[in-house]
Amino acid sequence: MSRSASVTRKTRETNITASINIDGSGVCEVSTGIGFFDHMINGFARHGLFDIKLTVEGDTWVDGHHTVEDAGIVLGQAFNEALGTKEGITRFGDCTLPMDDALVLAAVDISGRHYLEFDLPLDSPAIGEFDTQLVKEFFYAFADTAHINLHIKKINGANAHHIVEAAFKAVARALCQAASINPRINGVLSTKGVL
Repeated sequence: MSRSASVTRKTRETNITASINIDGSGVCEVSTGIGFFDHMINGFARHGLFDIKLTVEGDTWVDGHHTVEDAGIVLGQAFNEALGTKEGITRFGDCTLPMDDALVLAAVDISGRHYLEFDLPLDSPAIGEFDTQLVKEFFYAFADTAHINLHIKKINGANAHHIVEAAFKAVARALCQAASINPRINGVLSTKGVL
């Protein structure tokens, strides 16, 4: 059974279509109007082995906030829908990912409950045209609509590009692990019987 989903969301600020195949090979087609953000989504897809198509028409003449936050909302919804019943998933995943000077930890629980712990201090206010405050906004929105518990922590690093890229890749790797099917798991991995 294919674990994939597509979601469209249109507001006065953004018009977004996202699709994801959790059991993909890392193929990505992305166009958000923000170059660095496109780069991050490409890395997220490639290192999570998710096939992602993401198209965003956003009010980038205002700034990138609505585009990035709403993309997180829609991708999170698609991820949650693609998981389906969550039967057989490993549920937990983590990754400590190095990228040059940066070392970032990501841990995830596909729990059915939203939570974000975000400790990723960045000295640079922008990377190209990308406002670094939007990293937290993206992951908050994604965790909320994906119904996951997500922790992201910078262990080391000074270069903002490296730190943010390491975060996107680490989260992707942790999600790939958590969403993987374990044939030893009957139903969902919870003493409650539901996720």
